[in-house]
Amino acid sequence: MKEIKAFIKPNRIQRVIEALSDNGFKSMTLSQAEGTGAFKSKGARPSLDFHVTDSPVVKLELVCQNEEAQAAIEIILKNSKTEEPGDGIIYIANIEDAFQIKTGDSLKKD
Repeated sequence: MKEIKAFIKPNRIQRVIEALSDNGFKSMTLSQAEGTGAFKSKGARPSLDFHVTDSPVVKLELVCQNEEAQAAIEIILKNSKTEEPGDGIIYIANIEDAFQIKTGDSLKKD
């Protein structure tokens, strides 16, 4: 299984969510976040919580089967890319297993 974390501009997140959902990726977690790096967006401002200048960002997280990961990545890339710098980044990590809390069933498909 793969965990995909994507840091996306807030004005692109809705189209990313809709495209993922339309392609069978129904379960994901979204978090509003602050990002800092080489690129500073037009809306960058001093953070209220940290001693840095930040840009607003949405963190999207989803876990999928290994064979589904490339499709999810392509959907995120296609729908989050703009003509401006600082479109974000995608991280991929291996997940050994995941379990449904209610049933205890493994989500891993062998």
